[in-house]
Amino acid sequence: MTELCVLLKPSVIMVSKNLNQTRKMKNSLLILILFLMSVNLSCVQNKDDKPAKATMDTGDVGPASTDSVATAVELFRKTMVDPDQETFDRLISEHLSYGHSTGLIEDKATCIASMVSGKFNFESLDLTDQTIEVVDNTALVRHTFFAHTHDAGKDPTTVKLKVLMVWLKQQGQWKLLARQAVRI
Repeated sequence: MTELCVLLKPSVIMVSKNLNQTRKMKNSLLILILFLMSVNLSCVQNKDDKPAKATMDTGDVGPASTDSVATAVELFRKTMVDPDQETFDRLISEHLSYGHSTGLIEDKATCIASMVSGKFNFESLDLTDQTIEVVDNTALVRHTFFAHTHDAGKDPTTVKLKVLMVWLKQQGQWKLLARQAVRI
């Protein structure tokens, strides 16, 4: 029996040493990760010490990408004023969720039909305070929406909204996936 204990003791000591080495390695790795995260955060800060907007670079993020989103938004705005079914069809995703400030939600077919038929008629439409943030193949667009409208069966009026649009890049084209408006 004493021989067995003698045989086990060196292996217990060896396991103990391995556990200590493993703990030291884990602690060192954790310290390294924390250090790299702090360096990364300090590199992301701009000159005014304000955090920079995060974007994920997939080769098509940056000024060229935000410019192409802005172009799609502008074409959508123009098409709302001068409705064209083919243009809407090219700009809108098959999975559209279009939320009006009244709470009405429309899918692609209903949205296009509402615009083209004159149910929603925009005589003029201005977008201001626009921001665009691109992350991978998704763009978040926010703006203030001011329009002169003359919807079917209603008197002419004006509307001022805050709008969030979600655009998705599919097969090289930006498509409107979702839009929600609230009155201001």
